[in-house]
Amino acid sequence: MATSSRRQESFGGDGHEGIQDEDALQALIRGARSAGPLAKSDQATLLMRAALGDRSSQDRLVAAHMDRVISLAAARGELALSLADLVQEGSIGLLHAVRTFADSGQTDFATFADARIAAQIDAALAAEAAAVHEGELLVAAATDYERAELSVARILRRAPTPAELAEKLEWTVDRTLYVANVVADARRRYDEEMLALIDPEAIDLEDDEDERSALDG
Repeated sequence: MATSSRRQESFGGDGHEGIQDEDALQALIRGARSAGPLAKSDQATLLMRAALGDRSSQDRLVAAHMDRVISLAAARGELALSLADLVQEGSIGLLHAVRTFADSGQTDFATFADARIAAQIDAALAAEAAAVHEGELLVAAATDYERAELSVARILRRAPTPAELAEKLEWTVDRTLYVANVVADARRRYDEEMLALIDPEAIDLEDDEDERSALDG
């Protein structure tokens, strides 16, 4: 989840590419500190303008309250996502709060913003956890597929069909085909990585020719 189109919305601008590394995070922290606090009257005016779509007002409000994002992200530690990613996700929640507070009927922007920031960060963590779990299930399924493939091939003395493997695994044919494609892709990438490790200069073709000549002789 390091970058996405919606993350590029964060910090209120086209031209903001999001946090890519810790150096960028530190720059963001320095920027938040230099922005300084807002007077209540100024904040109220900016929030009204932000609700109408004024980008400069949105940017100013986000900069003034970025410390909230950093604090809430740091409080969750670096769990499934890095601190930089958590801050980036939290900034999306802050931007949403900035854009919607004037029409929310709420009176305390700080409380409103904290709730939106926390909800965005927690949603990102939940999505990452779900993705990790799905990946683990897919690895387990791929392992089961390969074992079944070997087992059925030994019995039939030929490559099994998807239907035969599906019966062995007690899966649907569609699921079997999906996992088969995953396994095939993994094998292809493994072969490519192995080929990339081979140094052509280390292969002495002349010696191979001499050995073949000796055998032919």
